[in-house]
This record gives sequence, C-alpha cells and structure tokens, in this order.
Amino acid sequence: MRSVIATVAAVVVLFALAGAVLLYSGAYYVGADQPHWSLTSWLINEARNRSIRAHASGIAVPAGLDDPARIMAGVTHYAEHCVVCHGAPGVERGDLAEGLYPRPPNLADAARVYRPGELFWIVKHGIRMTGMPAWGDHGDDDLWATVALIEKLPGMTDEDYTKLSAASQAHNGRQHENQQPQPGSVPQPAEKDHEHPAGPGIAQQSGGIGHDHPAGKRHDQPAGKI
Repeated sequence: MRSVIATVAAVVVLFALAGAVLLYSGAYYVGADQPHWSLTSWLINEARNRSIRAHASGIAVPAGLDDPARIMAGVTHYAEHCVVCHGAPGVERGDLAEGLYPRPPNLADAARVYRPGELFWIVKHGIRMTGMPAWGDHGDDDLWATVALIEKLPGMTDEDYTKLSAASQAHNGRQHENQQPQPGSVPQPAEKDHEHPAGPGIAQQSGGIGHDHPAGKRHDQPAGKI
C-alpha cells in the first residue's frame, strides 16, 4: 500500500514539475493562429460546458419564447451584435471572426447543444478567452429575444432569414417614423422675461415704480400709477 501511495505521489510531483517548466520557460504557444493541444482543448471544453450548465441551471425560460414578435425583435439584436462573428443563414461572418481562436461557432449548432436557459446565460455573461463578450448591459428582454431567434436557426433557410430581416427593418423604420415630430408641432422656445434697463430718473422696485429727483428725494407710487 505504501508503495502505491509513493508511486502516485511521485507521478503528481513529476507532472507538477513538468507544468512548472512549461509555464516558466515560455514554451507554451499562446498565439491565436495555432490550435490548442488535444488534451488542452478537451480540458477547456469540459470546464466550459460544465460551468455553463451549473450556472444556468436555475434560469427560468419565459413563456412565449417562440412568439413571432419576440423572434422579430431578436433578428434586430442578432443583426447588430452577432452576425459579424457568427454569421446567419445566407450571411457570411465578418473578417474579424476569421482571426479569432477558438473560431466563433455557427449558432445553429449551438442551439442543438445548449438549452434556452444556457444560451441566455452565455449571451448575458459571455465566455472568457473566446472573444464572446458579455451583453449584460442589455435588457433581459433583448437577450431572450436573441435566444428565441437562435432557437429557430436550425433548419432556417437563407430565404427565411432574409424575410425576417426585411420585416424587422420595416418594423423598426415605422417605429422611427412614429417617433419623429409631426409637421407644425415644433415646440416653441420658452418665453424670456424682458428686462428694460432703468432709464434716467426711473428705478424699478418690487411693488411699485419710483421717480428719482435730483435732490435725492424719492416719491414712491403704487404700481400702475405713474
């Protein structure tokens, strides 16, 4: 028994020493133009997936996730913030995504791997060291709308996405027009008090108007009577 414990301890020490040498020598390549070693990739993927599932386990999915209005709102958010890295049906990802490692996934595949609550957690909190930002400063309604669209990506055709995108743009355009001020309803500038400088022999006071005389004597009269 003691020999087994000693062997295990020796193996642990050797791995620790090898890791220290790899770390401090700078031999481990951190550039984004080469993939991880297979073991490193497996460890990172396992840690990521288990963390997402654990932290998203208590998230309740709102009712009506497949509401067409919510999906249309999701198209707007997705087009503004997601397409450049993940692409969309019929829309190529941007050049930025080509230089990222790991490569941003096709979200139609992600929708098959993760549950809606897990997708919401990813969109809201992001994932470290992947280029996936946290969108926590956006409202939950916007994020759930994005999740609603992602859930529909598997099986969505190029034509389907084009129609949704066009409908979303038209809807947003109508909302913008409704927010514009109508002709003839331009707000008028606030009126300003007009102060007239006191002329020679006239001084304005609260409650009345007085007449100054050269001798320095002053005869006040009630306001309105001059």
